[in-house]
Amino acid sequence: MDLTTYLKCAGSVARTGTLLQAGFAERSIRSSIAAGELLRLRHGVVALQGAAPDLMGAVMANGVLSCVSATAHLGIWRLHEPSQLHLFCRHGSARGVVNHRNTVVPPEFPRPVAGLTDALLHALRCRPPLESVIMVESALLQGRTTLDYLRGHLPGNRNGAARAALELVDGSAGSAIEVVARLLFRSEGIFTQTQVDLPGIGIVDFLLEGFLIVEIDGSSHLEARQVTKDRGRNNASTLAGYTVLRYGYQDVVFNPQKIVAEVWQVLRGRVVR
Repeated sequence: MDLTTYLKCAGSVARTGTLLQAGFAERSIRSSIAAGELLRLRHGVVALQGAAPDLMGAVMANGVLSCVSATAHLGIWRLHEPSQLHLFCRHGSARGVVNHRNTVVPPEFPRPVAGLTDALLHALRCRPPLESVIMVESALLQGRTTLDYLRGHLPGNRNGAARAALELVDGSAGSAIEVVARLLFRSEGIFTQTQVDLPGIGIVDFLLEGFLIVEIDGSSHLEARQVTKDRGRNNASTLAGYTVLRYGYQDVVFNPQKIVAEVWQVLRGRVVR
């Protein structure tokens, strides 16, 4: 494997010490820098053109991305991009980053990304429950972790809040915003069923109090074919005696109070479980 290929596997950025340990000669590294194939970010750190800023930040801080900062590189959901880098740094840390100290599994070497278990545990201890639940639910749906496994790494009173967040995960969501909606409805004390298969209608995202269908629309719902399908499902739902409300990403994430008000307007006076 040549130097460029190795660096691509490493996230396009690495410490020169790591490259030397991988068997690349110092002369080869210097030649690549001189030829413009590599950028020297600072002493001891090199990168390919186009390396992701978060990965460069992790390596320059002598750490690996973790918690909510690792989500994109681990292939799991997150709700918002963090305002600060979240890292696991074994020794020291850079200013302006959130540093997580504990580790359970090896990182995604050679990429500067923490292992999935560590990223989830760090998030459960660090982030608001909504954010960590989204991450755990995504990993759970992919079959990459279990609640019992994570719970086993969260002993004692100091991890009580993290264990409480795990109780909000049920593995039923089809997207991050469905997790947000589910927690929103249940926080209101609304009897909430998820992914319910209704005869003649199909699987609906939410069934509230036994009669109100709530669908959460992603980008695919803007396509003409999907619009036609949704219209047919709405009609079938109405004919079967259900009420239907539909919401998109902007509603769920940025205007949840509107959703709550409209849901309660429908539910008020007709609660059937």
